[in-house]
Amino acid sequence: MSIKHHLLIRVFNLLHSIVYYRPIKLLVFSAIITLIIIGCGLIIPKNATINSVNVTSEIRVVKHVMGETKIPLYPQRVVVLGGLDNVLALGIKPIGATTLSDFTFPTYLQDLTSETTKIGTNSQPSLEKILYLKPDLILGFSWNAELYGQLSQIAPTILADQDKEWKDWLKIYAEALGQTAKAEKLLQEYEQKIESLRQKMGEPLAKTKVSLVNFWANYTRLYMNDSFCGSIIKEIGFPRPEYEDKDKSQENISLELIPQIGGDVIFLILGGHNELMLKQFTNHPLWSRLQAVQQNRVYPVTGDIWIAGWGIIGANRILDDLFKYLP
Repeated sequence: MSIKHHLLIRVFNLLHSIVYYRPIKLLVFSAIITLIIIGCGLIIPKNATINSVNVTSEIRVVKHVMGETKIPLYPQRVVVLGGLDNVLALGIKPIGATTLSDFTFPTYLQDLTSETTKIGTNSQPSLEKILYLKPDLILGFSWNAELYGQLSQIAPTILADQDKEWKDWLKIYAEALGQTAKAEKLLQEYEQKIESLRQKMGEPLAKTKVSLVNFWANYTRLYMNDSFCGSIIKEIGFPRPEYEDKDKSQENISLELIPQIGGDVIFLILGGHNELMLKQFTNHPLWSRLQAVQQNRVYPVTGDIWIAGWGIIGANRILDDLFKYLP
């Protein structure tokens, strides 16, 4: 490592050491350091392994998809690179979080994110903004594995395996945040809610095929077993129409294949579509021939939750919709 990099790390560590003694000047100092890093072309190297845990503080070791990481026993300044739902459910208000591609937090989380700074999108987090926020813990997913070295030098970083299900993400985040007991309680309550729905539905549950449908200008999108909403429908025990009963997330079909939508009930997932597009879609002659349409068993639900929720709050909102619409 060059002398410049050694000096940079020493200055950065000095910034960490004064955080609790000069909070008023911290933002100004952080901004200056960030400009120095950018100006010198010293954006944190990808192979960096140094992190900023204070060696005198209490720590725990957390295993995750990238290995083992030492983190503060009680992290106070958390940055989230995906999985915001689960973090908020655990009672933690992140200082910064990434957003979806439209640069907004999900609508159903708006009331909980008024003080959370946007730091880029899930696929393109801003290292400069993260550095400026001075986190003591970064939570994310393995889709940002190539940034792990750089993120780890800013703060201890835990990455969840993107190929696992949302419950596993909740558990790893809970472990990192010291909220394991709360996560277990949330999952127990979720399981009890599912059981209540099963009891409410009774025998018809196993005979009620569910279609999960979204639409665009020129095609229809079907959500299958590996999607967020599809995984919950499968867990509850609802059957899927044969064409939609696939272990994949989604599939686009042309409008001519609308007859493949064979659910006894259809959840029409809305969001980001204007009223004209919705009218064009639902006025399509093939749509009107579907059994669920003819029996008025098409229910509008929110894409922010059914597609992009991927957390315990979103999962419970889906259950709320099922309680609302199904007998």
